[in-house]
Amino acid sequence: MSGSLLDADALIGCPHGGRVSAATTSTGGVRAGGAAVATAAHSYVVTGCPHTVNGAPSPCVTVRWAADGSGITVDGAPVLLDTSAAQCFTAAFVPQGPPVVQAAQRKVTVR
Repeated sequence: MSGSLLDADALIGCPHGGRVSAATTSTGGVRAGGAAVATAAHSYVVTGCPHTVNGAPSPCVTVRWAADGSGITVDGAPVLLDTSAAQCFTAAFVPQGPPVVQAAQRKVTVR
């Protein structure tokens, strides 16, 4: 598995143009370029999603990342790569599609 390491400064959006950001980050932990390395243990929220279904608002509000099998962890939680599986959800936990990673940090290759 390979991919680019995500950190707190990564530009991530929902499939409809909302902005994804970490609601929680580690207070210590590992940093890349001064920003906290993103892990599957952190909570992620979506703001500004304009998605509607049949004219009714149905915005993405959260993202859940699946822990991958890279074996790389920070504080016991799997790190997130731009290739990590994830899904955006509504407040009613309806899946809305995967997030779009627009920018990420350093390349990681696991063998």
